[in-house]
Amino acid sequence: MGTVLSGTDRPGPDPAADDAGKQTPPQPQQSGEMGALLEEAERRHRQPHRGDVVEGVVVRVDHDELLVDIGAKSEAVIPIREVPHGRGGVPLLPEVGEQIVAIVIQPEDPEGRTVLSLTKAQSERNWRELQKQFEAGQVLEGTVVEHNKGGLIVSVGGVRGFLPLSQIVDLRRGAPQTEENVEERLAAMKGRQVLVKIIEMNRRRNRLILSERAALQERRARDKERLLNELQPGDIRHGVVTSITDFGAFVDIGGADGLIHLSELSWGQVSHPSQVVKVGQEVDVYVVGVDRETKKIALSLKRLEAEPWQRVAEKYQIGQEVSGKITKLATFGAFAEIESGVEGLIHISELSSERITHPRQVVREGDVVQARIIKMDPARRRLGLSMR
Repeated sequence: MGTVLSGTDRPGPDPAADDAGKQTPPQPQQSGEMGALLEEAERRHRQPHRGDVVEGVVVRVDHDELLVDIGAKSEAVIPIREVPHGRGGVPLLPEVGEQIVAIVIQPEDPEGRTVLSLTKAQSERNWRELQKQFEAGQVLEGTVVEHNKGGLIVSVGGVRGFLPLSQIVDLRRGAPQTEENVEERLAAMKGRQVLVKIIEMNRRRNRLILSERAALQERRARDKERLLNELQPGDIRHGVVTSITDFGAFVDIGGADGLIHLSELSWGQVSHPSQVVKVGQEVDVYVVGVDRETKKIALSLKRLEAEPWQRVAEKYQIGQEVSGKITKLATFGAFAEIESGVEGLIHISELSSERITHPRQVVREGDVVQARIIKMDPARRRLGLSMR
């Protein structure tokens, strides 16, 4: 059985027991917390190497150097000569508290400090910024600095990139390409500002491939979307003819191409668009319609002029002598255009005083003839002519 001790029978204080009861300072109990402390200690005492890219925070700016906390055992130093300079040789100093990227140029100086360079790190910062822009798919502005047989060297964001021949917009236009022609055109582009997109990037190999075509396509896609929302039938826009097909001409009206159908080029007879417009020609066009679902824009040239038949009654009268060009032959007669968009019929019986069996016995397409107006019906767009 246990013994119950009275107050007088109890032993006095035991020093060993007191020591055992004393609280000890708290110690890290979890392996994760201990690992974090060890990692921090290792980071604080890790020795940087020449060429390392480090990040740090500016803690002091003096007239001859900057002190930077890079997480090492001591603060690193950036001599003023290793800071980028602006116009007039004025150093472009960062502010205290600003986070910077620098390159190690000396792991340890006589004072035990790591020496850094901001100037040499400029390229690294540029590459990092370009990487962000590449991932975001941004369109960038660059300057053509030189050329070679394969294309253009373009400075973009402080980094020199390559713009291949196949990605240069201007080389796809104009005269046929020859080796001499391409060389001249590339040389003429030096100093030009160009919009480009990055299509390939490899920092380790210092490889930056650019595309002007991709940038233009993206810009045109945005412009077309804007135009489709803005355009209204009846609008008049200025544009440039970009291409010609058998069925019409395409016109760039500020970022998007619209089609002038063959029938909308002129009030007169047109067999091919090249009779009216040429690639590169500047024109004003009338917006006929906008289909926002199919993203198609219908344009017209002829609707900028009054419909010719509206003036026929004012300009002509029965019995008036006119000059006309034979445009078409039929078994029953020949059609003659007396002005653009106004045709009259010379019935076979009015082609000659003699009896004929077909108009070709008297006239051919393209002939210019003198005729007399014998019938007029502007409302129905009909005009009767006679060569008798």
